[in-house]
Amino acid sequence: MNLRQYEYALAVAEEGSMTAAAERLGVTQPSLSQQIGALEKHLGVKLFTRTPSGMTVTVAGRAFLAEAEIATTASRRAVTAARAADGELAGELIMAVHMGLGARQLPQVLGQLRTRHPKLQVTLHEEPDPTDMERLVRLGTLDMILMHHFPPGCTFDIHPLGEEAYVAVLPEGHPLLSGGTALRLEDLASHGWIRFRRASLLDDHLARLLADAGLSPHTVARASQISTAVRLVAQGLGVTVVPASAVPEGFEHLACPLLPSLTEPVLVGVRSNPGAAETAMLDHLHRQNWCGAELLRRPAAV
Repeated sequence: MNLRQYEYALAVAEEGSMTAAAERLGVTQPSLSQQIGALEKHLGVKLFTRTPSGMTVTVAGRAFLAEAEIATTASRRAVTAARAADGELAGELIMAVHMGLGARQLPQVLGQLRTRHPKLQVTLHEEPDPTDMERLVRLGTLDMILMHHFPPGCTFDIHPLGEEAYVAVLPEGHPLLSGGTALRLEDLASHGWIRFRRASLLDDHLARLLADAGLSPHTVARASQISTAVRLVAQGLGVTVVPASAVPEGFEHLACPLLPSLTEPVLVGVRSNPGAAETAMLDHLHRQNWCGAELLRRPAAV
């Protein structure tokens, strides 16, 4: 039994298919099946149930895979630490990012890291649902988390990066855009709204803002991505409110500041005893502008 077999079993569980897992791992399907069979024989339990539609994890398999993920994460960190001690950043850094955060800043940060440390891989979990987030935190899989608020008792070391401004987004040619003045939520109350998937942190935030203002505007559509919501607004389906830095390039002229100003803190959590990779990532994050103020000076539409 070895870590490679652990990685094979995790891949099969994630893909739900021997064929897909073998393709992802770059091995043949017979070889993968043989390794899974050898692992199950060594453990004395079945990790998967073979069905016509694919591979289903058994109860024993779920228990094993939870520990296997911890073991493979520890192995990855050990390799990263050893190489960093020799002056080389390599391995994998895993980060969770909540929707709307870092849409402009993170690509710049990752580009800078890639230039300086080409052997360092960064994996992003974008907007994991609460269950996935809890699992990732519990298993110790995450190295960093970028979000607005951390719950009490969080074991990550929290670093403030700045304040994120929220903006209203209105359709092309909307009369409220022509004056260039800040808008109140009440100004948007009679419009249809583009909202986000239920239970997402962003939609929960919007729901609280509207409830605090005593507003209950009609929801005309829901989107799972901010870029999609903004494009729906641009086509005249409705209005929305989003983090300024998440407005896609080319749509800045549709963004309008809010009055009173709505902001949320941008925080990054770093696991205790961070390595050189986390430290390098944190340094690059601190160099970014997180306020999104440049979007409040709306350039004219071309």
